[in-house]
Amino acid sequence: MPNEDSIYSELDQFDKKILEVLSEDGRISITDLAARVGLSKTPCQLRFRKLINEGYIEGFKAILNPSKMQLDHIAFVEVKLSNTREDALKSFNDAVKKIREVDECHMIAGRFDYLLKIRTRDIGRYRRVLGERISTLPHVASTSTNVAMETVKESWGKAASSLA
Repeated sequence: MPNEDSIYSELDQFDKKILEVLSEDGRISITDLAARVGLSKTPCQLRFRKLINEGYIEGFKAILNPSKMQLDHIAFVEVKLSNTREDALKSFNDAVKKIREVDECHMIAGRFDYLLKIRTRDIGRYRRVLGERISTLPHVASTSTNVAMETVKESWGKAASSLA
């Protein structure tokens, strides 16, 4: 399995620094980005576009505050399927993407098949989502819930600092 250094080997120090800065502030101007990474504006802009075109940057979005939106309740749901053939997996994948409260969905190699991160306003709403939406997804055999008591760290953006 390739290590982090080999994965990013085609990126030089400037590209890595651009990604690091953008992961912290996606709204930074090209002029300010160039100054932060030690390039002039035009080369920085060319590198920025190249990183987008090559898929290192998939897009930009607003990071919403879940507390302000009353989405403080986080549950992690372990999902075991009754069937793990490719057509069953596709059916589950397509259906789970349609559930608004599913923040993340990961296929897992282990004692269960999927791990879902669910955000709701409270335990009552979570219970309804579990009973009415998640448990009725295609091929779901069983679920097990773990409720988060506190979020200590949550962000991919901050992880990009290890690229430099």
